[in-house]
Amino acid sequence: MSRLDTTFARLRARGARALVAYVTAGDPSLADTRRLVIEAERRGADVIELGVPFSDPIAEGPVIQRAMNRALAAGATMARVLETVATMRAEVSVPLVLLTYYNPVLAFGLKAFARTAADAGVDGAIVADLPPEEAGPLAAEAEPAGLDLIHLVAPTSTPPRVRLIARRSRGFIYVVSVTGVTGERQEIPADLAAQIRTLRLVTTKPVCVGFGISTPAQVAAIGRLADGAIVGSAIVRMIEERAGSRTLVEEVGNFIAELKAGLSEAGGGDPLQTSPAARRKA
Repeated sequence: MSRLDTTFARLRARGARALVAYVTAGDPSLADTRRLVIEAERRGADVIELGVPFSDPIAEGPVIQRAMNRALAAGATMARVLETVATMRAEVSVPLVLLTYYNPVLAFGLKAFARTAADAGVDGAIVADLPPEEAGPLAAEAEPAGLDLIHLVAPTSTPPRVRLIARRSRGFIYVVSVTGVTGERQEIPADLAAQIRTLRLVTTKPVCVGFGISTPAQVAAIGRLADGAIVGSAIVRMIEERAGSRTLVEEVGNFIAELKAGLSEAGGGDPLQTSPAARRKA
């Protein structure tokens, strides 16, 4: 089993949900990223997602776009991000997932990316602009390297596409809660529960929800529906506002602890207990 598989199996056995915390690698510096990742794990993050800076991050809202621009200006590259992961892997035990775009992966080389990432201790990769229909060449390199390739399900995904994503995604399935780009929202979409129920019809793989999740209350709401909640823009905004402060890492850690407490309020139980797919496997 991969580190992601083991993590979600352990959480499910306890009736717990995963907090997936996102930071942009290299913002404000790669040294800060290392400290933030270590603190995120210490304060309760179950999975940590590292955004690889890219000049045209089409899925990102303004908060993460600014973070990527700052990271690029500070010299962050795919190679340097992977070097940082390799350095800090011995200091953290939670799964580390890269959020990237296909251009940097292609420039690095598909085989080189998969092997270098896996060797560095990366557990999974989300390539935001790579549709599953076109992911075969990368999947062919990622699978033997032991790198889980994670795909995204959108509110607009058709049933055949949902089934395809459910088959091909490894580690977990990333449910995009809203159409559009990343960023903080005031409310959880009313149709999210139905979207997750539809996905549960065809898979027992872990389901994590992202885009627009930013408060402990929203995290708790997601925890009642899915295996995990992904929080990005709210964390990145806090990093932006406190960059240069001696209390940056501590304050981000405090916020992550608050988010984790929200998940604890979601209640226990197996999120698959009413899943038709789970009953068919039973």
